[in-house]
Amino acid sequence: MRVLFLQDVINVANAGEIKEVANGFARNYLLPKNLATVATPEQTKRIAKLKRVAEDKRVKEKGNWQAVADKLEGTTLHIQGKVGPTGMFYGAISVTRIIQELAESTGQEIERRTVELSDPIRQPGSYEINLRLHQTVSASITVEAVSEGQQDVAEDFDELPEASPANMEPQEEGQP
Repeated sequence: MRVLFLQDVINVANAGEIKEVANGFARNYLLPKNLATVATPEQTKRIAKLKRVAEDKRVKEKGNWQAVADKLEGTTLHIQGKVGPTGMFYGAISVTRIIQELAESTGQEIERRTVELSDPIRQPGSYEINLRLHQTVSASITVEAVSEGQQDVAEDFDELPEASPANMEPQEEGQP
């Protein structure tokens, strides 16, 4: 079925384009959601206006998402989880947990589908995660996955005095 797209549909078409799509896709998704209309000669007269309006909307959205990307770029999240005897987390760190931690630390809400994480994080370590906020805008964050208590122990070691040769004088035998 030939349809005229009224709005941008990611990975399918931009507003103002005419494309041939599967009948079921058009009838069950595009037409009911008002994302497209059947490409009749009357509808094709609207193409120029649709393209102009859609381009203005894309530019505005891109600017908004670019501001969000600049705010999030380089953010490091420290997420703790319980680790079993095999060195793997009992419950994996998922996209939902990353989104919650990101909202708490930066105050920025993002959608679940923007996080590009193929598999949940199952082992402690440092992970580079890409956030695809818009078609052309993305940001990169770092997730430091640590076992519970590990971060506290590392901070305690930072507070200990440094060992130096002056502090390490040999003790005589018989003295405590």
